[in-house]
Amino acid sequence: MTTSRTRVLLHPDFTVGTVDRRLFGSFVEHLGRAVYTGIHEPGHPTSDEHGFRRDVADLTRELGVTTVRYPGGNFVSNYRWEDAVGPVEQRKPFLDLAWRTVEPNLVGTDEFLQWAEREGIQPMMAVNLGTRGVEEAVALLEYCNGEAGTRWADLRIANGREKPYGVKLWCLGNEMDGPWQIGHKDAHEYGKLARNAGAAMKLVDPSIELVACGSSSMQMPTFGEWERTVLEYTYDLVDHISMHAYYEEVDGDRASFLGSGTAMDRFIERVVASADAVGAQRRSDKKITVSFDEWNVWYLTTRFPGEENLPIQRDAPRIIEDVYSGLDAVVVGDLLVTLLNHADRVPVACLAQLVNVIAPIMTEPAGEAWRQPTFHPFATTARLAQGEALDLRVTTPTITTKAQGEVPSVTAAATLADGAVALFLTNRSPEPVEVELAHPGAALGITEGWSMTADHEPAVVGPEHAAKVAEKHWGAFDVAGRVTAGGAAGPDADTAGSTTITLPPESWTALSGTLASS
Repeated sequence: MTTSRTRVLLHPDFTVGTVDRRLFGSFVEHLGRAVYTGIHEPGHPTSDEHGFRRDVADLTRELGVTTVRYPGGNFVSNYRWEDAVGPVEQRKPFLDLAWRTVEPNLVGTDEFLQWAEREGIQPMMAVNLGTRGVEEAVALLEYCNGEAGTRWADLRIANGREKPYGVKLWCLGNEMDGPWQIGHKDAHEYGKLARNAGAAMKLVDPSIELVACGSSSMQMPTFGEWERTVLEYTYDLVDHISMHAYYEEVDGDRASFLGSGTAMDRFIERVVASADAVGAQRRSDKKITVSFDEWNVWYLTTRFPGEENLPIQRDAPRIIEDVYSGLDAVVVGDLLVTLLNHADRVPVACLAQLVNVIAPIMTEPAGEAWRQPTFHPFATTARLAQGEALDLRVTTPTITTKAQGEVPSVTAAATLADGAVALFLTNRSPEPVEVELAHPGAALGITEGWSMTADHEPAVVGPEHAAKVAEKHWGAFDVAGRVTAGGAAGPDADTAGSTTITLPPESWTALSGTLASS
């Protein structure tokens, strides 16, 4: 029995903006087993001639990842990229201060960029503005994108790669507002350095896009002021400002966790407002957009001891290998709803990370690779969300939460491409909800549906538990049994302007079909 009713108004003529395919990005950092025994494991039964795991690459393709950020993350702020190019046998290990791990330098710039190229992934490179600066950033860009006849481009050619990589998206450092960051700077120090490094990089390749470091979270004491100060230095130079946010269930506060998308929504709106305020002060027509290049569910306060408590380790230690539940997957789906609803100002986003480290894909050394529950809503959204994000109007009751305040009971996003519509709905309440999809003046036909429902069991390490969660809580459903269109169940296009669907408790649902003006 349903306990509340929600109305979602949609029409093909009302849109938010185009969904940039880079919204479905991910992240590979030299952290734990993200690289070694993650994407790269020579000798594994599935590894290719370059030592990269084919099973992981296949799952990455299924996940729908379009962009991958590399090499960090906190790792980049203590990284010398030059030490990880050239003959592998001549490379020297170094101590990564961020994650207190001895980095063997077996995978570096060339290996990563060639892997991305083979897999059809757009790379997003980060430069070290923690312990290094303008000269090193320019050198790396020249190495990646330069034509023959200059020092660093010729080094790339000598290392076996004649054609430039043409990397377009570049991060000017990582989380420089964070005291944990090696080479942490205040906003003025970082703003000046980012401006100088970015300006020099644009002289090497004017076609690149630059991402300035924004706040590491909305809880940072410098939030807002950091964005304003950094953009006052870099506004005319950069294209994007970064955002990072992680969400977790704390002390069993399930309602607040399910409302995490509302916290993400507020964070985006406040960063956009800060950027636009700087633009208005400068009387600029330019709009800075957001690179939400780290987001995910991460049990940071309850499962991670903190970088300072990690012992110095070797051989790709198991660090931050969170195991996910059906509840976590529902929240990931809802966070994707929020990102789609900001498609006009968030063209780039990276689920952090891709493999093993708070990741949708897990592996065992010399063993199998498998999908965590969070894999399914991401892969489905990346596959279905195409074209324009629709500007929806959602009328729904609210839920009172401890951490997020009042949050909508139901959230929704939709995309439309050449008449093909995809709708994404989250029911945050513990009861089923009947949703009216109102589409006056347009015909809506729903042909397929998938849902993820939250569980109440603790997540358990290993592929067996992940498979059980998927079997019980994830999958396609019979549209005729849950969708009523024009008084008749099933995929027939409704001509009366109203279609109804029932959402299970604490669930994320994806629908596909057609939408066209009558």
